[in-house]
Amino acid sequence: MIADQTEPTDATAATLAVGGESAQVRALLQLREWVLSGELPGGTRIAELAIVERLGMSRTPIRAALVRLEQEGLLQALPNGGYVVQSFSERDVADAIELRGTLEGLLARLAAERGAPAAAMAEARACLDRIDVVLAAVSLDEERFTAYVALNSRFHGLLGELADSPTISRQLERAASLPFASPSGFVLLRAHSSRARDMLVVAQDQHRQVLDAIEQREGARAEAIMREHSRLARRNLVEVLSAHPAEPLAISVPAIRLIQRR
Repeated sequence: MIADQTEPTDATAATLAVGGESAQVRALLQLREWVLSGELPGGTRIAELAIVERLGMSRTPIRAALVRLEQEGLLQALPNGGYVVQSFSERDVADAIELRGTLEGLLARLAAERGAPAAAMAEARACLDRIDVVLAAVSLDEERFTAYVALNSRFHGLLGELADSPTISRQLERAASLPFASPSGFVLLRAHSSRARDMLVVAQDQHRQVLDAIEQREGARAEAIMREHSRLARRNLVEVLSAHPAEPLAISVPAIRLIQRR
């Protein structure tokens, strides 16, 4: 059960300060952060009342946030009330990565077939230009790595705008909610090594290829590229779990504690 009181992180405090965010969204973001950061490890029991007391919110937004996290697969409802933080098998996460690749491939194909809006295409290309600047360095320091993660996430987010499909985008958001299944999940291990940078260069080339395929209205090619692109995340998952789950790795990648090897 959750009993102790902790101060919110700077990132959380900033999130809570954003105007217009509903209490439900704030509760959802905070709870998800606790789970994926390892603050609430797999197997932790969560009682609604304890969360209400900890966050200082009413029960309604907390209840809605817990239900959403159950839908995302991060929590499991208990028969007698309350929730427990889920643990995931390697296959669970691999399947989530495969599903993300399938959905992103579908978005890319639809964008090509429907004709992507010029403004969204221009923004996507500008995003990739900025990634090129980040990857121009021989190795990535903390600042460049952080910039890459933000720009990569933005590029993948633009796929929904290119295809003009909010419905598929919502399903993609759910598929990418598991640890290591997000578009930037593959950059978490040994982020500052030359091997990591080489992998990002390959990913960037695939970004360029898919935009070219969309622009040339080659739907099948665009779809195939995005499905192949997601396999970089699967390769990273295998590398992460093959490396001994030593304490330094668990500290730098806390969400790995949610993944149980068979």
